[in-house]
Amino acid sequence: MTSDQHAARRGHHLDQHPDIWCEDLVRIYHTEGIEVQALQGLNLTVDPGDIVALVGASGSGKSTLLGILSGHDRPTGGRARVAGMDLLAMSQRQRVDYQRNIVGFVWQQTSRNLLPFLTAAENVALPMVIGGARDRDARVRELLALLGVEEQAGRLPKELSGGQQQRVAIATALANSPRVLLADEPTGELDEANSEAVLEVMRHAATQLGTTVLVVTHDPRVSEHVRRTIQIRDGRTSTEVLRRTVRDEDGSERLLAEEYTVIDKAGRIQLPPGHVEEFGLRDRVRLEKGDRHVEVHPGDEDVPAARRSQHEEETR
Repeated sequence: MTSDQHAARRGHHLDQHPDIWCEDLVRIYHTEGIEVQALQGLNLTVDPGDIVALVGASGSGKSTLLGILSGHDRPTGGRARVAGMDLLAMSQRQRVDYQRNIVGFVWQQTSRNLLPFLTAAENVALPMVIGGARDRDARVRELLALLGVEEQAGRLPKELSGGQQQRVAIATALANSPRVLLADEPTGELDEANSEAVLEVMRHAATQLGTTVLVVTHDPRVSEHVRRTIQIRDGRTSTEVLRRTVRDEDGSERLLAEEYTVIDKAGRIQLPPGHVEEFGLRDRVRLEKGDRHVEVHPGDEDVPAARRSQHEEETR
């Protein structure tokens, strides 16, 4: 795919529906007579071309979600679409095509991403060989150059550093021009310097190719390389951090990060654990309606008489 085609694709994406869309997603596992709810009504939307990090503690459900989005697992309930494909209605043949051409996947373990007996260039070409694509050599060169490993094209994985292996793995995942790139802890086995480099080239490549990216991670450094960070807790999305560049009065630019709490269709929100602990929120809380905002107070907090009277007057 040429650069002009990539540009056209990015513009085309802007008029499309979300590339990742999940509604009330549920996944229940049964092991030894025990029922475990890994996802409990999760909702998620990722727009075309966006680069998003999904963070959460172990057991929060993020890996389960990635398994469903990659087509390796099926949800118990709810609805999910990726690049317009209904993940609950796909036939086996459609699922194979989906995994070959619609989504690309990068594992944490480099040994799962690359075949050890193929060179870097041959690994990148392999998905195109399976898919019957033409002009493979040009595509391989383009991707290796984009990921900054063109000089390692003829080397085997064992002859590459960890960071170089992950760069080749990303190039391999992008070989068939997938609409969506999914990455599971792509920097989990790398040191800080290599992690920074891999994240930056992945962001650059995705931007250049117009690819939508969802990175599942527990590494806080990932957040610095994405526009949007979504936290998942207890099988649901709980908070989001959006980053944007703002210009100060003196003309200097700075990055502004704003945290939001997610509200579901039933009006439920999950407050950040730090806020709950800091303000002693437990059992129940008291809400006060303000001008275009709602205040949350500990349930046992005394309310000043003047404010209580004003609140009672406003709610009559």
